[in-house]
Amino acid sequence: MVLAELGGRITRAIQQMSNVTIIDEKALNECLNEITRALLQSDVSFPLVKEMQSNIKKIVNLEDLAAGHNKRRIIEQAIFSELCKMLDPGKPAFAPKKAKASVVMFVGLQGAGKTTTCTKYAYYHQKKGYKPALVCADTFRAGAFDQLKQNATKAKIPFYGSYTESDPVKIAVEGVDTFKKENCDLIIVDTSGRHKQEASLFEEMRQVAEATKPDLVIFVMDSSIGQAAFDQAQAFKQSVAVGAVIITKMDGHAKGGGALSAVAATKSPVIFIGTGEHMDEFEVFDVKPFVSRLLGMGDWSGFVDKLQEVVPKDQQPELLEKLSQGNFTLRIMYDQFQNILNMGPLKEVFSMLPGISAEMMPKGHEKESQAKIKRYMTMMDSMTNDELDSSNPKVFNESRMMRIARGSGRQVREVMEICSSRLAAWAVCRV
Repeated sequence: MVLAELGGRITRAIQQMSNVTIIDEKALNECLNEITRALLQSDVSFPLVKEMQSNIKKIVNLEDLAAGHNKRRIIEQAIFSELCKMLDPGKPAFAPKKAKASVVMFVGLQGAGKTTTCTKYAYYHQKKGYKPALVCADTFRAGAFDQLKQNATKAKIPFYGSYTESDPVKIAVEGVDTFKKENCDLIIVDTSGRHKQEASLFEEMRQVAEATKPDLVIFVMDSSIGQAAFDQAQAFKQSVAVGAVIITKMDGHAKGGGALSAVAATKSPVIFIGTGEHMDEFEVFDVKPFVSRLLGMGDWSGFVDKLQEVVPKDQQPELLEKLSQGNFTLRIMYDQFQNILNMGPLKEVFSMLPGISAEMMPKGHEKESQAKIKRYMTMMDSMTNDELDSSNPKVFNESRMMRIARGSGRQVREVMEICSSRLAAWAVCRV
């Protein structure tokens, strides 16, 4: 994941400081210098890093701290809050309302993934009960309308565009008017990708904004843009009223620090992050849980929310009751494996658990872990109902294990592995 390496380096710097017997000015400076190097190497702009370092030093005044204070915790909290401040401009973005037409205009650099993001944004709101529609006002890039049409058709979202009309302002106005008449409550206008040096395209963007009067302008930014992010984002902010940022390609291996710089340049909140090519690989961005996951502190609320999305509502109270009574059976484990596979990329799910940073599961290992869960499920398919529903962890004797191994085409040691995993889970439930 983008920024995973940065998170790992910051976490290690804090851990190294914790290993020091006495946390004095020297230990603090060494920790901050390592964090500064990590941020600069991840393409965060120098003024931002300098400001962060001086703010942490103001918060953590070692001379004023009494002997009983947990200095490590105070420093860790200061780093956490400063990273949050970098990503949070302190003002909420415009939120569309159902049954009231809202126009949202997407702007960004060429190749940032704007058209795909438009569809993801529409699809996300469609699942929430909105009636979205897409307008292709990108007449600059060949194939832009075809791409939007293909994405919209797949997501079953109405769209508007033209193969013959070359005036983006006219297409945008006609599209917005058409969908307002059709009572769509979220009209998304996709514009041409542009570069800050292209004055004519920036003028066109201003004209589209003036003609459609959008309620929200979203700046779409590629996480791999690097040091140029600050200047580019600032150029967009000076041309149109950017009200929110969406960061794309967060599943890549780019350094991603430019994303932090773009937020500072636009003074607008990040509202979503794109974590892959697929329509559902699109996450609501919440600053504190994101920074918490980045530093390996986990995000329990996000994990519970995701679990609630995949566990049917009528089953949730029953599951909680069984777990609270210590009745953790292999059938429950099987159901939860299914839920985990439905929760999205495993790397994303595991990063929500405290103590597991995003860099601990390299990209290739994700498929390996998924395959292991599926192997476990295959072994469980060879078990009897009594074995699956038994709350006695010692029900599996040698002959039963050999039968399960033969039935699933696996080794006996793998069956023993799943039984020991279930035993550990049972013990946790009993505590």
